[in-house]
Amino acid sequence: MITRRSAIQAIAMAATASTLLPRRSLALDYPTRPVRFVVGYPAGGATDILARLIGAKLSERLGQQFVIENKPGAGNNIGTEAVVNAPADGYTILLVNPANYINTSLYAKLNFDFVRDVAGVAAFNRTANVMTVNSQVPSKTVAEFIDFVKNNPGKVNLASSGNGTSVHLSGEMFMAMTGVKMQHVPYRGAAPAITDMLGGQVQLIFDNMPSIIQHIRGGTLRALAVTTAQRSDLLPDVPTLAETVPGYEASALFGMGAPKATPPEIVAKLNSEVNAVLADPAVKARLIELGGAPLIGPPAAFDTMIADETAKWSKVVKFAGLKVE
Repeated sequence: MITRRSAIQAIAMAATASTLLPRRSLALDYPTRPVRFVVGYPAGGATDILARLIGAKLSERLGQQFVIENKPGAGNNIGTEAVVNAPADGYTILLVNPANYINTSLYAKLNFDFVRDVAGVAAFNRTANVMTVNSQVPSKTVAEFIDFVKNNPGKVNLASSGNGTSVHLSGEMFMAMTGVKMQHVPYRGAAPAITDMLGGQVQLIFDNMPSIIQHIRGGTLRALAVTTAQRSDLLPDVPTLAETVPGYEASALFGMGAPKATPPEIVAKLNSEVNAVLADPAVKARLIELGGAPLIGPPAAFDTMIADETAKWSKVVKFAGLKVE
């Protein structure tokens, strides 16, 4: 016998199923048109290269073009804001990079909250920065360099690719954790900073692995440590900084994000496809060349990484007294 209560429950269950079916169908069919893959930097840089590598493979797997859209400006914020304000339908996604975690505390005013407004889809990889000195610095180890700075107050310059970059803040973290003081010298990008490193005008840089490694291998600059928790396969004989400064870890975490309200079914499908791309041996080899092995995991794991990175860099920004109005 069908009671009034059981009839109501049956109707409710049917209604729930009817609302889920279109969403499941949407995820199965997705994507049915090209997807915008927004990069907050100009074409040709390391971030752009990574997006094009992943985007090309996703295009092959899903049968729709993942079109790289470079939207540089305001330290990556223009591109991020464009994604935050886009329809949450899976057709606009973001190349998530270290600036997203740093800018949350670095900028006095943003028109979005990155952790609140962007959903982590999938992590790609972590790349190390390399603590590197010029040939005129006598130090061969991190411990020797700390002594060198303490014995030469006001004479050691820390170069970076710009204020608030991971290259800059890796150095600020080093100063915070060791108590040494250096003069920060920001440049407009890594290339002019490295030029002055080679010329001896600045003594230290925590540069990204891909742009510094050729100088290290060529012997024109000397690597003292990598900033990741584990040693790098690209520089296996170079210790981690944490081997001398316990607890030190700084890395460039990359991945894919989407507007927060993007249907979870679409996020899950993108995550599955990205993980399949990362498992491709050719892609894995290329990511290692770019400085870090792939990170394969669910969206929730990347959300946790984003929250942890944001909290970590907030402490460094506060220590350094940095703020962009």
